[in-house]
Amino acid sequence: MGFQGRKTVAGVDGAKGKWVVALFDGQDLQMSVEPDVQAVLVATRRCDVVGVDMPLSLPESGYRTSELEAKSFLGRARSSIFHTPVRAVLDTTTYEEACAVSRRITGKAISKQTWYLMSSVRQWQDVSFDPERVVEVHPECSFRHMAPDTSFVSKKSARGVGQRLSALSTWLDPVSVHDAMASLPVEPAADDALDAAAAAWSAWRFSRGKHRYFGTSDGVDRIVA
Repeated sequence: MGFQGRKTVAGVDGAKGKWVVALFDGQDLQMSVEPDVQAVLVATRRCDVVGVDMPLSLPESGYRTSELEAKSFLGRARSSIFHTPVRAVLDTTTYEEACAVSRRITGKAISKQTWYLMSSVRQWQDVSFDPERVVEVHPECSFRHMAPDTSFVSKKSARGVGQRLSALSTWLDPVSVHDAMASLPVEPAADDALDAAAAAWSAWRFSRGKHRYFGTSDGVDRIVA
């Protein structure tokens, strides 16, 4: 159980305008809540790889290949991935304007869920990072690779939380996960913390070249699992 080697990785998941960061150094799991992406980059500056559950690339038109492939992999859970809007949507200030821009370029509006994520997407577009160190992940893909024989249910349900804790226990000490989550402030939901830990798992795999990816291998349009 646990990592082999001395590399340190991190997983990052959005949590109502803030970010849950899960750090693992090969022995101990630590979690924190950071107020913005700049703070996330500071908190993870010594990590070899950082897995982020947020779109890190935007298409100029159409859909990203990585998301289409990940949706196909997820099957019935495909709705957990929201299509990333085209880059021009970043410059809009209202949902109606965003939908109009998206319709003009793609023929389709964006969902309300996608609109609510735009401020978080913008934060990552406004910073510089090495795409071979900071990689995009999707926790539901991570969990299904972590425990391929599990029929996962909603992460909002008690059963779903239990399933994800069990999956994480295949490579992390369960006590370490519990203690890390217990150290967090009240605000982040349990599934945000679990998703951050799953993102760290994908970061670990990427750091060792054991990952699977959806999209392109060069990081331009890639989701790592």
